[in-house]
Amino acid sequence: MTVHITPAPARTDEPGAASISVRAVRRTGWALAAGATIWSGIYFAFDPQSTDPDVITMVDLFAVPAQLALLALVVVQLRTGATGVTKFARGMLRTEMVLLTLATVWSVLHGAVPAFRDDQWLAILDVFWPLSMLGMFVIGVKIAVAGRWKGLARWWPLGAESWVFITLPAMGIFGVTVGRLVGATHLLIGYAALGVLLALRPHLTGARD
Repeated sequence: MTVHITPAPARTDEPGAASISVRAVRRTGWALAAGATIWSGIYFAFDPQSTDPDVITMVDLFAVPAQLALLALVVVQLRTGATGVTKFARGMLRTEMVLLTLATVWSVLHGAVPAFRDDQWLAILDVFWPLSMLGMFVIGVKIAVAGRWKGLARWWPLGAESWVFITLPAMGIFGVTVGRLVGATHLLIGYAALGVLLALRPHLTGARD
């Protein structure tokens, strides 16, 4: 009697299993690179603390492509289990999606509707801007610790997502002009470069063909 043993096929429905295509990661990477470059250009060109209504509109609305790209990035991180496969690890990504969504809503409303700018409820919504950036930094740390993304993709998010911890202190210490130039440069080195990395090396995330 011959006994045939067939290994169980790898499960693709388990939590954290990569369920995103290489093509989708590439698209997200290029979107992130474009959004971060646009945002960087605005920081190079204009003072983000300007009181000029037209400048405020441009600074706010030109940040939106980057925020939407960050939302797409978090989706990629969730679908590849970048922070790990536990409920907590995946929950932190879902929480970040909520924070980013609220921060993006603030950008749109603050930029597009000048009449809302002095409203208290909008000021409360503004809190989600720094909270979303803090959340991205925590995610960057978790990705590095989890080690599910490989090579540069494991470490680059941590540098990219340190933006708020580099830019705001630079503004406080050296003034707005130097601070915004630091922030603009950091966006190119951090998020824009991360986007290019994901576009060119999507397999580092565990994405499948």
